[in-house]
Amino acid sequence: MQFETTIAPRGPYSLARSARMRSDETRFFRDGVLTVAFEHEAQAHVARTWQRADGRLDVRIDGPHARAALEPMRFMLAADDDHSAFVEEFRGDPLLGPVLGRVRGLRPLRVATVTHALVKAVCGQLIQAREARLIEARLLRAATPEHEGLHLPPTRSTFAGIAPASLMRQGLAARKAATLVRLSRTFDLERLRDVASTKAVTRIEAERGLGPWSAGVISLYGLGRFDHGLVGDLGLVKLCSRLAGRWATAEDTRELLAPYGEWSGLASVYLLAGAKN
Repeated sequence: MQFETTIAPRGPYSLARSARMRSDETRFFRDGVLTVAFEHEAQAHVARTWQRADGRLDVRIDGPHARAALEPMRFMLAADDDHSAFVEEFRGDPLLGPVLGRVRGLRPLRVATVTHALVKAVCGQLIQAREARLIEARLLRAATPEHEGLHLPPTRSTFAGIAPASLMRQGLAARKAATLVRLSRTFDLERLRDVASTKAVTRIEAERGLGPWSAGVISLYGLGRFDHGLVGDLGLVKLCSRLAGRWATAEDTRELLAPYGEWSGLASVYLLAGAKN
């Protein structure tokens, strides 16, 4: 079954800026088209999205429940989460103000499952982004089904039955492998979608092997929340170091993000984008 529709994003939205450098084993952005593989109602689907000149998004979904699969696709695109108030409030901010103009319409593209966000968090702890992406790619290729040239996002069951040693063979450190398997076996992360942000973050940070940065990754990309920053992110540590004239700490990044309050997660995304542009 195929379903086609057009979405009018709320607030400024740029698919090109949001999808840039966000390809992984489950999705890729090429020639202006974002292609995503995901499951809905336990069935594989593929969605293709491109942006019109007037800003609207054309979406085509192929799969058994294509029409119903639009809802998770809208979530992944973050097209309904208007951040105009964020732009207006921090237009004059000395750090964010210049970035807001340069990367107008940037939104954090989300992943289909909270488990996938956990994988990104575990892989990315305290290493360079490129290395983290390579490890994540090897894990997904080894553990998830292929579908139309992509891989379906991992779920809780993906890693629950795998020994940590198998994940270590894909390049994941022993402690991280143990964390991913243990959480897959003991904690249904999808339930956090129905929990308030503060409680979700507290629950994540209480888990051995996770922390504030992991909570930020899971909140932003798995739960679709904008209110918990990427505390301790290496890119933000470097930014703080330039501002302070010394090597900064994770606590410095917490202080950097504190003024952005309920927008601290989105502020993290923009500050990191500004450092790259």
